[in-house]
Amino acid sequence: MNPTSQEILATVLFALAVLHTFFVKRFAHWAHKYPAGSVGENVLHFLAETEIVFGVWAAILVIGIAVLNGSIDDAVTYVEKLGGSSDPAEVEKLGSVAEAVDYVKGTTDSYKEPKFVMIVMIMAATRPVVNMAELLILWIARLLPMRESVSFYIAALSFGSLFGSFITEPAAMTLLAMLLRRRYFDQNIGRTLAYATIGLLFVNVSIGGTLTHFAAPPVLMVASKWGWGTWFMASTFGWRAAASCLCSTLMVALCFWKQLSLVQADTTERQAIPAWLTALHLVFLGAVVAFAHHADVFVGIFMIFLGLVAATQEYQEPLKLKEGLLVGFFLAGLVTLGSLQNYWLKPLIISLDGAQLYFGATALTAITDNAALTFLGSQVQGISDELKYALVAGAVTGGGLTVIANAPNPAGAGILQSSKAFGDDGIHPVGLFLGATPPTLMAIAFFWFIG
Repeated sequence: MNPTSQEILATVLFALAVLHTFFVKRFAHWAHKYPAGSVGENVLHFLAETEIVFGVWAAILVIGIAVLNGSIDDAVTYVEKLGGSSDPAEVEKLGSVAEAVDYVKGTTDSYKEPKFVMIVMIMAATRPVVNMAELLILWIARLLPMRESVSFYIAALSFGSLFGSFITEPAAMTLLAMLLRRRYFDQNIGRTLAYATIGLLFVNVSIGGTLTHFAAPPVLMVASKWGWGTWFMASTFGWRAAASCLCSTLMVALCFWKQLSLVQADTTERQAIPAWLTALHLVFLGAVVAFAHHADVFVGIFMIFLGLVAATQEYQEPLKLKEGLLVGFFLAGLVTLGSLQNYWLKPLIISLDGAQLYFGATALTAITDNAALTFLGSQVQGISDELKYALVAGAVTGGGLTVIANAPNPAGAGILQSSKAFGDDGIHPVGLFLGATPPTLMAIAFFWFIG
């Protein structure tokens, strides 16, 4: 089937958005050439924010659809269809626009995941939840016979990455990024170790959510349709993920053992949080996860949660609202642009055998969200068990190579990019790719060559 004009436009803009992610550091550099506080400096700093990239280009796509169709109504209906709020009878009248997003199934809320990630990120970054996670990781670290700066690193990036299978990957990413920033990234750890660590973090969180069937976005997209439960995930994917996380973390820790040993132990005095308040936070976070498929419900739960935070301000820190909103904007833009890539992605997926699909999915994940890949694969009728495994395994294996590869990555990047380790220019895509390559190769070994 020949692509429509909207699909071609979306693919061009998607490619430009991917290129934009590689130039965010350059925009930040150009911003310094303008007077402080000037319009030029502010605009360039805005364009240097990784989280705004896909949202900005998605807005251009919406404008482009309106121009191509000669009506703003068509563009609005396209966005509403992704949001699950359009009238199917009206959508049928739109021809190419409706066909281009047919796989969204009309009433499905494709913006549900951005909303969910935004809310989970904000809730997981609260002081009671972060303190509890840190205490748990610290307890594991103290079981290891080495300096705390090394043992905490190993515990956080191996065992901590597996938290994503239970509290969801976005929550695990937020927690670990905050802990690692304070203990390592804001210390003098060096840029090489910083990129090795963020690459390891992204890869381990991507594969670490596969012990269950409800926590990783690429697994969520297929688990119900293919009948994958938690036992299946743990026995097929989970043990590989746990082994890969541990081996990759030990590999990086051994390579940078001297630098990690020199990091000063965190002696910050933290306010004691009442157990009942921590328990309430976990209950609200669990409720949001439980109703992850019902946006109206988990948004309501979040509103009540905000009331709890307001009533207990003495035990709280300012909520990470800006960071959460930026990540939600990033993912919403990715959905808006990615929903029109079906015409070339789907034929590509179904034309490959097991090995080709696994390595193809690993590579494709670097330039498009891995949940989008698995969703498209779930639409292929009669796909074999081998291809199902290859698709999902490849999608999670490549989930750490770029910021756009996995839904939680923008959350981690948003927290870490302004840390001392990356300087004024933030995280560079090439540095991230190189840092993520060794743990990605380790994941390939466990997910494809072992067992």
